[in-house]
This record gives sequence, C-alpha cells and structure tokens, in this order.
Amino acid sequence: MAQQETAKRRKKVVVFTTPTCPWCTRVKRYLTEQHVTFREVNVARDQAAARDLVRRTGQMGVPVVMIDGRTVVGFDKPQIDRLLGLTSH
Repeated sequence: MAQQETAKRRKKVVVFTTPTCPWCTRVKRYLTEQHVTFREVNVARDQAAARDLVRRTGQMGVPVVMIDGRTVVGFDKPQIDRLLGLTSH
C-alpha cells in the first residue's frame, strides 16, 4: 500500500475543467478520494489554457485529465486508475 501511495504522489496530474461540468466535479471528487494531488485548470476562465488544450488534444470538451503527459478524455475511471497505478477493489 505504501508503494501505491508513493506512486500516486509522484504523478503529475492536471485536470482541465469548467464550473458547470458535472463530470469535472466527479473526476475531482474521485481523485481527492484516492488521495491524488492534482492541479485544476478552469478553461472557462483561462482562455490560453483552453486554446492549449485544444491544440494538444484536439478536445474542446471537459474534463480532460493529464497524467504525466498522457491524456484521458472524460471520466474514464479504468484509464485513470491504470495511469495512476491504482488497483481495483
């Protein structure tokens, strides 16, 4: 378990969101419950980040989760778990 905790802390996680997105709220809640530290970028407020997100991913929708540079579009829990090294219970 300690190794899993250490692995989660080493990951660089960025969540691109908007204030009105219910799936954004769910993904942030899930990451918090899993004790994953993340940085939130509100693309409704940060137009440069929104443009960068579209340029990097081709996605205009949110949430988009970046884990160590790997992109997860939407709340794809199995993919998020895999990239974070979390095991299913």
